[in-house]
Amino acid sequence: MATAVSNNTALSGTSATSSGTVSAQEQTDRFMKLLVAQLNNQDPMNPMDNAQMTSQIAQINTVSGIQELNATMQSMAAQFTSMQVLQGASMVGHGVLVESNTLSIDGGTAKGAINLASKADKVTIDIKTAGGQLLETINLGALPAGQSNFQWDASKYSGLSSVNFKVNATQGGNTVKSTDLAQDTVTAVGTENGAMSLQLKGRTAVAYSAIKSIL
Repeated sequence: MATAVSNNTALSGTSATSSGTVSAQEQTDRFMKLLVAQLNNQDPMNPMDNAQMTSQIAQINTVSGIQELNATMQSMAAQFTSMQVLQGASMVGHGVLVESNTLSIDGGTAKGAINLASKADKVTIDIKTAGGQLLETINLGALPAGQSNFQWDASKYSGLSSVNFKVNATQGGNTVKSTDLAQDTVTAVGTENGAMSLQLKGRTAVAYSAIKSIL
């Protein structure tokens, strides 16, 4: 009597190929060949019942369906990114805020913002070179919680290095936490790793998700 093929043979063959790069049709063909071999070599005294066959066919249909769904989702994601870039083109020329303490100088002015976790009775901003040299201290006085904008007159700055800022915010002598935001201008829109990215005038490209505010 021919040796019976185990019921797990078709299943293991299906799961092995599902992790590969073959198409859903190729997987279906392989499964059917395994299933036919299983039927031809089954023990006549202990044949596969309808429930087993239905279960195995359902498994291959599930694998094929998942692959087709993945392909559809990838296509939809690519179309969505293209639509985002098309819509994002309207941002070119607009100012945006990104989380950074490095200021971009444009037309002799550097602009930024701070986001205070709570109100502060004293807020100052130190403008420094990349090497740590203090250029100027801006006194903003008392500020409420939330976002406050500032700008620095950089018309007299002739250095080649980037300019950074450091926030000193206190309430009753206690430090108030803040988030540093730098303003820049969008010059182009593109994609990177399947997501929309924005090229900024004074720094490298950033992901759209990095934009904290559009001005």
